[in-house]
This record gives sequence, structure tokens and C-alpha cells, in this order.
Amino acid sequence: MTIRVVVVDDQALVRAGFEVLVNSASDLQVVGEAPNGADAVSVVAQTNPDVVLMDVRMPTMDGIEATRLITASPSRRRTRILMLTTFDLDEYVFEALRAGASGFLLKDTPPEDLLSAIRVIAAGDALLAPSVTRRLIAEFTSRPAPPTPATDLDRLTEREHEVLIAIAHGSSNAEIAEQLHMSVATVKSHVSRILAKLDARDRTQLVVLAYQSGIVTPG
Repeated sequence: MTIRVVVVDDQALVRAGFEVLVNSASDLQVVGEAPNGADAVSVVAQTNPDVVLMDVRMPTMDGIEATRLITASPSRRRTRILMLTTFDLDEYVFEALRAGASGFLLKDTPPEDLLSAIRVIAAGDALLAPSVTRRLIAEFTSRPAPPTPATDLDRLTEREHEVLIAIAHGSSNAEIAEQLHMSVATVKSHVSRILAKLDARDRTQLVVLAYQSGIVTPG
């Protein structure tokens, strides 16, 4: 199955470079591009991609607002946003996660890592590389938004709570299986049920929800 991608960046050469790279992979295809967030919202509505490579800083409308509009649409539930930034751990990235982005990468990420990240984000069943994820979580939680009520958390079983906490700490399915003494298949089943009960898009959103709801705290 081909993963459909939209590329959003205000620099034409950057968009062209990403398009060539993405189309070089047999399982990926660029189906649209946009020079700013406003155009991105329109292009995504027209093309219904699996993944959007979204620049953070752009004129007219930045990537954060575009992400917020795209993820807020019920018809875009399957579309994942992968933020691209020139600045390591850019302050805007954390707002992008709160807006619904599924992850982020630096623009100087090696080509193969970018292609791999697109596949990971499209699958929706894992975060980015653990080293990046844990660092991101540490930075994200040092700037927490005020805790928000999360009554849906009451729908989780005790085991699902344990799995959610492990996810929030950046653990992979294999690591959770080892920590909680269960099979990887069982972990995957728990994750699927947690996503459904909390109406979350992917694991990244579970991390955000866990910290914002207060069931996991910084440090």
C-alpha cells in the first residue's frame, strides 16, 4: 500500500528536494504540496494524504495553526502531521504537538531516517526514534500546559493505565512487554484499546494527554 504524502514548506527548493526524496521510495508518493499553512489546509482537503510534512515557520499561516485546523477536522482522522524544523527542539514544536502533530524531525535529518519516520507516523503505532522521543518528552514536560480534565481516563482498566504511563515515558511495545511481563501482542492490543477509549490519533497524542491530564508528571 502506497503512503500518500503532502509536502508543506515556504521554500520551493526545499519542497522540490523533499518531493524527489519521497518519490524515490517505492512505497511513498507525494500527492500535493503547499507554500504555507493556509494552502496546506486546502491541499490536504483535496488530496486526503496519510502524512503531511509540515514546516513550522511559514508566512500567511504557520505550520502550527495549519496543523490545528487539519487535525480538528473529523474527516482528517487518518492524516498524520510530521513537523519539520531547522531548530533543534524549537519552542514552536511543543505547541505543534498540542495542536495535534504526531512528531517532528529536523530538516537536516538523514534521508533514510526521514523516509522511515514517514512510515512510522503513517502506521500510527509508534513514536520516532527512542532517543529523540525521550528527549522530546523531557523538553515538552518542562513546559507543561495547565492540566486539563480527562474524564475518559476513568474508562481505562488498571492494566491500561499502566500501559499508558509506560507510553508516556517513551517506552516501545517491546520495552512495555518486558516491564509489565506480557507479550508484545498483548501490549499492542492494550494500546489499540487505549487509543479507542481516549479517542486519540496515535501514541504521540497519548503522551501529550498523559502529561496534560496529570497522571504522569515531569521528573
